Amino acid sequence: MRPARRTFLLAGLAAAGCSSSPPPRKSAPPSSPVATTPAGPADWTALGRGLDGRLVRPGDAAYGQARRLYIPRFDRIRPAGIAYCANPQDVAECVAFAQRMRLPVAVRCGGHNYAGWSTGTGLVVDVSPMDRIRTDGERAVVGAGVRLIDLYADGPGVPAGTCPTVGVAGLTLGGGLGPMTRAHGLTCDALEAVRIVTADGRIRDCDAGRDADLLWASRGGGGGAFGVAVEFTFRTFGREDLTWFSARWPWSKAAAVISGWQRWAPPDELWSSLQLDTPSVEVVGVSLADPGKELDRLAGLAGGDPEELNSRRMPYVDAMKLLAGCAGRSVAQCHAPGGLPGQRRDGTYPRTEYAAKSHIAYRPLPGDAIDALVARLSGDAEGRSVLLDAMGGAVARLKPDETAFPHRAGLFCVQYLAATGDRDWLRGTHRAMEPHLGGAAYVNYADPELADWRRAYYGGNADRLARIKAAYDPGRLFRFPQAV
Repeated sequence: MRPARRTFLLAGLAAAGCSSSPPPRKSAPPSSPVATTPAGPADWTALGRGLDGRLVRPGDAAYGQARRLYIPRFDRIRPAGIAYCANPQDVAECVAFAQRMRLPVAVRCGGHNYAGWSTGTGLVVDVSPMDRIRTDGERAVVGAGVRLIDLYADGPGVPAGTCPTVGVAGLTLGGGLGPMTRAHGLTCDALEAVRIVTADGRIRDCDAGRDADLLWASRGGGGGAFGVAVEFTFRTFGREDLTWFSARWPWSKAAAVISGWQRWAPPDELWSSLQLDTPSVEVVGVSLADPGKELDRLAGLAGGDPEELNSRRMPYVDAMKLLAGCAGRSVAQCHAPGGLPGQRRDGTYPRTEYAAKSHIAYRPLPGDAIDALVARLSGDAEGRSVLLDAMGGAVARLKPDETAFPHRAGLFCVQYLAATGDRDWLRGTHRAMEPHLGGAAYVNYADPELADWRRAYYGGNADRLARIKAAYDPGRLFRFPQAV
């Protein structure tokens, strides 16, 4: 089963300039690890007692559920502890504990990391309990534990992704592609301030005038490598009704539709995703205005009218639910089921098993590339799909080095999805497209097999990110295979 809409993410990081708050109320961490023995039961008990939130350990009734990520294959990983942090001081306490005990740390919000790097064998710092949303004029202050469905339902307008159970932290820190991207930019483009706990245990209140390098890195530099984000301040836009649309052609028209969709270039108010999933090819999207004339133009470019066309005006949150695959459900039902932070007792949104790779396209696919892509999906393609999500518009208004997200000239993001056991097809399809797409990839679709991931994710921004990492986390407390 493929995911219902897939802007998945990791969690952890932050920013927007930074000054330190007063020291946390509890013990401050040493500047470097000092422990020579692993954490014992008494140490873990002391950590749990020192938190306002909840520590879940192996043997606890909630452990089996607490250790799960969105993708089931990572269920094999057994953390030594999962700390549900109720506030920034809890996070600082966890950082101190991890430093003292030489424990690996993973930072988690929604748990959607494609490579499973929002869990590990040490301490998982989960920010889900910090899920308040406050509105202050044209600004929204959003806790790092907020799920996208709650941001859409309860918050003002902030550009975000589509999968309802994704956490706002990971999405923001890796960039944030989604249905408002062309009209209002990436999620990270709306970020104006953030509160972050860095490896030295300091709780930093960041804005554009303080620690500007950390702000820059946190706007698309990837989650989990620079610290633990606990709160974001976003610039907002006015929410209004949207027109959702869907146009479907038979698979025999796939090459023509891909070619036409690439040349379409609708106004910035319209966003679309081209979804290649046999036995059909479909363009879905949303528009601030009536998209009728633009859909007619697309049909002309695609070589003929779609066999099925639907569009309707609806409230903003309903459009987001439809794109997320949870139309007709309540906000609570659009959560994962369960009683832990971030979940709901009546949640129905399922976990999904899949593997994925990505490209960022800087130029249209030529005819031979289109033919190769269609051939890769033709025949027995059960469990395989490719998504092309439009970029451009507001994304292109910033220069590549204005934020850590470098792909400002990207035309669209390509995501290849397959059943986990179908990795040979996934690798082969990615390899076939590589000569045409130039090696750029989206950090929020983490690919552990990507050889030159620094260049692919960050382009010319990679060296600056490495310098910022060295300044804020010289001991590399926050590390995983693709941490800068």
